Amino acid sequence: VLRSLGIPTRVITNFNSAHDTNINLSIDKYIDNSGKTLDLSEDSVWNFHVWNESWFIRRDLGSFYDGWQVLDATPQEKSKGIYQCGPASTRAIKEGHVDLDYDSSFVFAAVNADYVTWIHYSKKRIERIYSDTKKIGKFISTKAVGTNSRVDVTANYKYPEVKEISFKISYSQYKNSLMDDRKILVTAV
Repeated sequence: VLRSLGIPTRVITNFNSAHDTNINLSIDKYIDNSGKTLDLSEDSVWNFHVWNESWFIRRDLGSFYDGWQVLDATPQEKSKGIYQCGPASTRAIKEGHVDLDYDSSFVFAAVNADYVTWIHYSKKRIERIYSDTKKIGKFISTKAVGTNSRVDVTANYKYPEVKEISFKISYSQYKNSLMDDRKILVTAV
């Protein structure tokens, strides 16, 4: 419909798409102390989810948010009392501006939520045991114009995931590296 009105529109597919039902920006999984999954959250991760993007000027939000806007024709949650989603600015989603109207927090969670595992000991005691910050929002894609090729648009929704590098050095090596950095700074000034 939007294309027939002359509004640029494309289909977007998000793999490992989060469905955050309580808008806390995480997908919470609860287990008991034996490792059995408990049914305490309605959050879920879908293999994929599809929505549309359309190109709008956002006079209501300001020109910073102009460009591609997420519109989901199959929303699973109510927004302002009715089943709707968008238009949420992809720029707002990428920048983490989840306080804006039009479901930016829901779409942010769909592409960038943390997947958190909790041990549920009792009604008063839970403990976070694992948090995966890279599981959600993979290979966000659209179809290339004029071909059947995939175009990766993940960078429109989120910054690159930082690769964690673990290493071990002694305290004295760490202390010496700080001194070396200070020498470099002084030399550079």
